[in-house]
Amino acid sequence: MERIGIIAKPHRQEAKEILDKLVPWLKENKKEVYIDIDTASLIGLSSPYPKPKIPSMVDMIIVLGGDGTLLSVARLINDNDVPIFGVNLGGMGFLTEVTREELYPTLEKIFSGDYIVHERLKLTTHIYRQGEKIAEYSAINDVAINKGALARIIDLEAFIDGKYLATYKADGLIVSTPTGSTAYSLSAGGPIIYPTIEALILNPICPHTLTNRPLVVPDNVKIEVTLASENEDVFLTMDGQVGFALKYRDMVQVKKSHRKIKLILSPDKDYFQVLREKLKWGERA
Repeated sequence: MERIGIIAKPHRQEAKEILDKLVPWLKENKKEVYIDIDTASLIGLSSPYPKPKIPSMVDMIIVLGGDGTLLSVARLINDNDVPIFGVNLGGMGFLTEVTREELYPTLEKIFSGDYIVHERLKLTTHIYRQGEKIAEYSAINDVAINKGALARIIDLEAFIDGKYLATYKADGLIVSTPTGSTAYSLSAGGPIIYPTIEALILNPICPHTLTNRPLVVPDNVKIEVTLASENEDVFLTMDGQVGFALKYRDMVQVKKSHRKIKLILSPDKDYFQVLREKLKWGERA
């Protein structure tokens, strides 16, 4: 871990305060520091790099922000095998589990080789219109099909490995990874799945019938969902950050990516501890 990238959530005072100390500290520890343009603007640092280039230049990336910032960085990784270390400046922070107070003790352990790397499933999404592929995206948490605010319940024809599953009548449908099981899918009534389990969740949003419940399937299946409602305002979103407007009979194909995301985790925490801290797991009201 000699070349360290840093990407921070823009316009955050907390990020500036950390950067003012972190960059000199890394250089004192003989590390090369690579910062993107937005992050460099927080502290007036010269010679920044375009954000998409940083993953190919470094041995690890420190993300200063919330889970949303980390997800946006994770989608930049592409075929680079660089791990991400998240420092929480946001709210919930399932992925950015390390606090500001834990930053330097954890970095010292990482640089001495005392750390854990979790490989997390990543999704690849293709959109087909009249049989032609028109767009491709990646996601770490989830891929969601949602109706617009004024649209009626929509019909979504779902197939798994070419076999008909169901026609969902609902406000939408979430395809979630285990990592994303504590995000949008959880708020829609989905199960929590341990992040390294090889599975996907299909979770209808406010289904018209109580018989449509969340479904857990193996992660090696191909999921295809066709919009079967005409004249409705429907969007596809990846990790709640990237959107695409769907049209009648568009088909969304979701499958496991051949690449995984690597997260550097603190050796002093475990997943169940994070659940207890973030969700108040097991506490009485």
